[in-house]
Amino acid sequence: MPDVNTTAKDRKPEEKGKDDSPKTKEEKPIPPTPTAEIKSNIALIERAVADLEPRFTHRVLRSLTTLRKRLDDKIIRDAIEDNYPSESTVKTSLLSWLPPASPADHSMDVDTATAPDGPTTPAPSPKPTSDPVPEVEIYLRLLLIHHLHTSKENYAKSLDLCKETVDKMQSLNRRSMDPISAKIWFAVERSYELGGGLADARPMFLAAQRTASLRHDNDTQASLVNRLLRSYLHYNLYDQADKLVSKTIFPASASNSQFGRYHYFLGRIKAVQLNYTAAHTNLQQAIRRAPPAKTAPGFYQAVHKLFVVVELLMGDIPDRSTFRHPVLQKALRAYFDIVKAVRTGSLSEFQATLTKHASQFEADKTYTLIVRLRQNVIKTGIRRLSLSYSRISLRDICLKLHLDSEEDAEYIVGKAIRDGVIEGRIVHEKGWMECEGRKNGYGPEVSEVFGRRIGYCLELHNQSVKAMRYPLNAHRKELAAAEGAREREKELAKEIQEGELDDDEGMGDF
Repeated sequence: MPDVNTTAKDRKPEEKGKDDSPKTKEEKPIPPTPTAEIKSNIALIERAVADLEPRFTHRVLRSLTTLRKRLDDKIIRDAIEDNYPSESTVKTSLLSWLPPASPADHSMDVDTATAPDGPTTPAPSPKPTSDPVPEVEIYLRLLLIHHLHTSKENYAKSLDLCKETVDKMQSLNRRSMDPISAKIWFAVERSYELGGGLADARPMFLAAQRTASLRHDNDTQASLVNRLLRSYLHYNLYDQADKLVSKTIFPASASNSQFGRYHYFLGRIKAVQLNYTAAHTNLQQAIRRAPPAKTAPGFYQAVHKLFVVVELLMGDIPDRSTFRHPVLQKALRAYFDIVKAVRTGSLSEFQATLTKHASQFEADKTYTLIVRLRQNVIKTGIRRLSLSYSRISLRDICLKLHLDSEEDAEYIVGKAIRDGVIEGRIVHEKGWMECEGRKNGYGPEVSEVFGRRIGYCLELHNQSVKAMRYPLNAHRKELAAAEGAREREKELAKEIQEGELDDDEGMGDF
């Protein structure tokens, strides 16, 4: 009898149900409600203060971005009432920043509490008898500030809350509050920016930065340096931003997100100062330390826009795969047109593209840098002509590159020869340029390029080693194991000396 392959259609319904039953039972875990998440975060903050372990506070702050998008008045009010006793003055102060509860919210609370025949609901947790640690109050104030940012009518209210929170935070002066303080300063900057007075917050940031450096508060110091650099660059104060960088030392223990912002600001400063090599290095570090593209698409796009322009100013052509990235494809469309114009060396195409996308470049604050690319376009065109012709008249160069006169063409060609862009010479008597052969692939320039690559790889290795995290007190387990082994060796040697154990005993097959 031939073998028959049974398919899913030929099986009995009972067999099919048996096979698929494990799949139907697998359900995704239900995410906690915002109120429950805030309560668990408060427990982690109290544990961090009790155990002097800031990593629990950092774990709480990592969920801030997703949590603040789910907040509303009722969630924050419930979180405050569940974690503070009824007679608490801190509770009254926090609730004063929220609108009064509507009668519908009170009726919902009563219905859920007195429903005897409904579905089983979790028993309400007992009311606390004392206030939690001060870090919890600052954390709830941080959530309140971000919640007030969602409505334009509450911008002035958020400014008042920020000033009160900063005064309270500085009066407490607790080291366990440092990670939350760094986030508070970001919220303060956002409040001033939404209120239209970002420059008014600069004296406050400078005073707080000096205090943080004296207290060795690395988290707050890194956040405030980035806040000040962003404020300076927002108003195009590049000289003051450069002086701030030269007078301060960015903490080495700062988080990757703070380092990414810092390297991005440094890249913008160095690019304006014509130091394209340093700008390229800093932007590479910013891209490497930045959050994933889907997590922070805005920052990822801003860094790559400046990175593409700096690569063009250095004389390199960016990789085409950069423009195919799903997060960057639409944002870098105008920059891709600029790259094509620079690559072909067409001055007319470059001017047309610059005029077409001028508004976007001005919004991205890269217009002044892209204007500098005109000389690079001309150099690229001259390089292409030098490879195509062994001798070409200045008149033809003027026509092909769309220059104004032959004198301009002679000046540009002479500068390109002096800079080493092309190999050739100008014959003034006959009015043409004679081009020499191409350079070989060896020489000091190639060794310099390899030296820069090797240096970058070594720096990448050093930064990766510094960024590695190790479990706490792991070395103590190794020490305990080593001490136990030594004790066993001593006991074994003692037994051998006393004659209780032969030399060959306990050696197994040996």
